[in-house]
Amino acid sequence: MADYSLSNMLAQLVDISSTIKQSLLPQQCLLCAGASGAHAFCAACCADLPWHDAPACPVCALPAPGGQVCGACLQQPPAFDATVTVLDYAFPVDALLQRYKYDGLITMAEPLAELLLTGLGGRPLPDAVIPMPLHPQRLRERGYNQALEIARVVACRLDVTLATRACSRTRHTPPQAGLTLEQRRRNMRGVFACQADLRGRHIALLDDVMTSGASLDALARAVKAAGAAHVECWAVARTPRT
Repeated sequence: MADYSLSNMLAQLVDISSTIKQSLLPQQCLLCAGASGAHAFCAACCADLPWHDAPACPVCALPAPGGQVCGACLQQPPAFDATVTVLDYAFPVDALLQRYKYDGLITMAEPLAELLLTGLGGRPLPDAVIPMPLHPQRLRERGYNQALEIARVVACRLDVTLATRACSRTRHTPPQAGLTLEQRRRNMRGVFACQADLRGRHIALLDDVMTSGASLDALARAVKAAGAAHVECWAVARTPRT
């Protein structure tokens, strides 16, 4: 795999800056503005978050009796092998993620990454984390890649490679909102390209929200085509299947 040391150095600088900030400045809860010490959320608000803790399919993270592989994944297995998510895409997480994504609040990347990290304890670490790529046109419009900013923190905390140049989005697609699952899948076909040699690698694909899973499935197909042996999806929040 190519050397991505620059991205990892940037992630480490973010981590150092965060440590200094938390040690010198009092924190306010992002939800209630009350005192939260060195954390983004106070204890009460943290406990009230819509944690994704019901039994779920280990492949797609949707609810499944006994935590077994669900019927949908058995009938039509996605290209990825597992999914880790920590929150349901419900109030107030949906509002937080919307503000982070569309209001330019890049500073929220760190607390969102910290939430995701709570669900990764004890898992075998991947060889690299690949953030969901944005098309250059969308990146110009938004000014930053929300998945990449979260991935910087996660990769630094776990001390794994942040592979920012491994994959690219080759086609600008319309928004997925309002489309059926099958329409979303058709919309995402051939959207991603993988430029890295990933033969035999364990890869984690990171996004802020997993909705239908169509985008992550398409990205996983590109990564598997590049030789990846095991591909996981990591997302801060998961929505019900639409």
